[in-house]
Amino acid sequence: MTKQRVVVTGLGTINPLGNNVIDTWNNLTSGISGIDHITLFDASDLPVTFAGEVKNFDANDYMGKQNARKLDRSGHLSIFAAEEAIQDAGFDLSKPLGEDFGIVFGTGIGGIGATEDAVRVYDERGSTRISPLAITQLMPNSSTGQVAIKYGIKGPSLTITTACAASANAIGEAKRMIEQNIVDKVLVGGTESGTTSMTIGAFAQIKALSKQNDEPQKACKPFDKNRDGFVMAEGSTVLILESESSAKDRDAKVYGYISGYGSSTDAYHITAPSEGGIGALRAMEQAISNADISKENIDYINAHGTSTPANDLNETLAIKSLMNDYAYEVNISSTKSMTGHLLGGGGAFEAMASLLSMKNNQIPPTINLNDSDKDCDLNYTANQSVDKNIDHVMSNSFGFGGHNAVLIFSKE
Repeated sequence: MTKQRVVVTGLGTINPLGNNVIDTWNNLTSGISGIDHITLFDASDLPVTFAGEVKNFDANDYMGKQNARKLDRSGHLSIFAAEEAIQDAGFDLSKPLGEDFGIVFGTGIGGIGATEDAVRVYDERGSTRISPLAITQLMPNSSTGQVAIKYGIKGPSLTITTACAASANAIGEAKRMIEQNIVDKVLVGGTESGTTSMTIGAFAQIKALSKQNDEPQKACKPFDKNRDGFVMAEGSTVLILESESSAKDRDAKVYGYISGYGSSTDAYHITAPSEGGIGALRAMEQAISNADISKENIDYINAHGTSTPANDLNETLAIKSLMNDYAYEVNISSTKSMTGHLLGGGGAFEAMASLLSMKNNQIPPTINLNDSDKDCDLNYTANQSVDKNIDHVMSNSFGFGGHNAVLIFSKE
């Protein structure tokens, strides 16, 4: 059986930088921050009062109040992003996508907002007042199921919850579905809307979040010596993956190939990365081997780059171990410096950013990088985008639990 090559033919997104692909890309390359004070609820009594929120989006206006009430906000965002991706790939929204379409979604914490609401109602009013919609809103696989229902996807379906590696793992597993001739096409992506009072309070308790409340736009500073934690964010990004033969038969536009995928587990600590980034290194090595290229062929690395002291240092050490002297030449950047951390939705967003970088031969910057950590001494594309011919991009995603997922995208 011939292994199919896998291409990306559609993109859709809603995130702190924009409610479509074009606006998002323009803001990314302009170095604009989407991080600001929280508006979705009163955060004044929390230790952290800012996040990367989606802006100018009302689910009631978008899908009607009756439909909106069936889903958690993460589901609203996933349906919105899927619509843009399906249209972008040239499929008819009025027709079910059918049995030859699979769906794989990644999420870190699912419908956490709905969970908190249900617990609050239970505590204040008793079990008989809990909404009958609560279970289907809070299920981690709710977005996968709701998107499939909305767009008539009847092929294989998976939901992956490997924390912040989830949607990168989703893309890698969707790639395998197509390579193994299970389906020709997969709608794949990630969604997260975890900016709630409980999650912010909990992450702050483990000292994972930046607390620079006075200057939210400057709070996320990957690889800077003054970084003090990541910034919570929300959003959804969806890609349409196809076999190369399917895309050619449809004469579809192609953003690029998904040429490599690697996945590993640290088996070290539930929140801290393995020392020296050893687990991340294994995933990067697997991805390069799977892509059948040399490490020197990588022109750009979209780093996990969370702005936490441990992640940025260990990712840097892993890249050095992988690339040796070439580590100092390759361009690296963290788009999280502008979006914040989309948690389980991060890998899909960064896959989109990687593909657009390759298509446009432009590398988005790492903003707020003004005083580099002496141990983070690579080329992180500080503060200004860079024009560069890009043939291969590596995108890193690492999650609590020790999950590592690495993707490689190629022009040909």
